[in-house]
Amino acid sequence: MDYNAFALVPGGFFIVFFFLVRYTCSMKVILFNGSRRENGCTSIALKLVADELKANGIETEVFWVGGRALTGEMDAMVEEAIAKLESADGIVLGSPVYYASPSGEILAFLDRLYMQGEKFLRFKPAAAVTCARRAGTTACLDVLNKYLTYAQQPVVTSRYWNMVHGSNPEDVLKDEEGVQIMQMLGRNMAWVLASIQAGKQAGVPQPDAGKKVWTNFIR
Repeated sequence: MDYNAFALVPGGFFIVFFFLVRYTCSMKVILFNGSRRENGCTSIALKLVADELKANGIETEVFWVGGRALTGEMDAMVEEAIAKLESADGIVLGSPVYYASPSGEILAFLDRLYMQGEKFLRFKPAAAVTCARRAGTTACLDVLNKYLTYAQQPVVTSRYWNMVHGSNPEDVLKDEEGVQIMQMLGRNMAWVLASIQAGKQAGVPQPDAGKKVWTNFIR
């Protein structure tokens, strides 16, 4: 390809720059599935996001939390996740709604993960998605998003709150708005990742995380 030709059109430099960022920089997103069902509704939602990421040249990997958390593998699972996060560029948290909250499995996992591996999560774009038969999705999202904001992670959004509805995987795919939300979330995350990578290549420094100040309300 003759990159110099782009210099003759408006915005040509940025076309070349985005092309180089997208196709010369290997990026990866880890998607955490907090459902007890490995191939249930949450899996479908995450797959819709992952398909869009892959369509934009970003590698994806689904990390199943739900089932393993029930078999005494929590320590090993957290260590494995941290090892993967060292080289990952972004994450997506996915959970079904249980009593208007994320699954107990993913909550226990995230408590440990963010305590032990926060330094590998800082400044990495992230999103949370939920699925439910009927209600509780926004309350569930609120809980998941709190982990992301604790670690200074840019939160990626879609055109509505990141949720799908259905009592089985087939129902989720009938939720046309929910499907679009997941797909747009994947595209938006790909754009955010490419933009951050372009900034790095242009010499824009990552913010200093700083030393956390701890203040107790009761002394």
